[in-house]
Amino acid sequence: MNSRRRIVLALFFASLLGATVVRAGAGSPGKEALQELNDFIGGWKGNGTSERDKRLIWKENIDWSWRFQKGKEPSLMFAIDKGKYFKKGELRFLPGKKVYELTLVDVAGKSRVFEGVRKKGKLVLERSDGDGKEKQKLEMNLAGDGARLIYTYWVMPENRTLYGREFQVGYTKLGETFGSAAKKVECIVTGGLGTIKVTYKGADYYVCCSGCRDAFYETPEKFIKEYNAKKKGGK
Repeated sequence: MNSRRRIVLALFFASLLGATVVRAGAGSPGKEALQELNDFIGGWKGNGTSERDKRLIWKENIDWSWRFQKGKEPSLMFAIDKGKYFKKGELRFLPGKKVYELTLVDVAGKSRVFEGVRKKGKLVLERSDGDGKEKQKLEMNLAGDGARLIYTYWVMPENRTLYGREFQVGYTKLGETFGSAAKKVECIVTGGLGTIKVTYKGADYYVCCSGCRDAFYETPEKFIKEYNAKKKGGK
């Protein structure tokens, strides 16, 4: 085997090893970005108000969880119970564009795709209608030391330069009386607030949602190894 061929083969196997390390690593760009929103995970009860009709008030609940799929970046899912305008959504992070992407499904089953970034602790996502005549913006942020979640929907009509608020929903986290001690329990999969106990080989751990529970039971030793390495490193 000549030296040039040996170099090519060495580079090839090195690339394979590098890819393996990335897949087996503690996180991915998408996961790391979504971990910034770990406090969204869980159930929330909310009250909505309309800017157009001040008399319009409604109640709706939202539940956030992680979703893990083989070969894909993880995402955050949410379902809205009794939502007036929307019923579910999926939030991803696009590493190539360095933006968050939200696919939001309204009560009629129509999907709307938003893109945006976090600005000063607030998730700001925007989109334009297919004809480009109207722009829409959705903002999400926490308040009250994480006990409140607020999302606001804005619209910029054609030939306008400013957004006008359409409606807002303010949520209160369910189980907030769970106790301050619970806030110290970490999800072994994402590092969020652990609220669900899982067991492997007689040892107990905690996860933050059903998505993380399923991911843990699929590869428990992987997450335990990463969790122990993180604790050892003091991160």
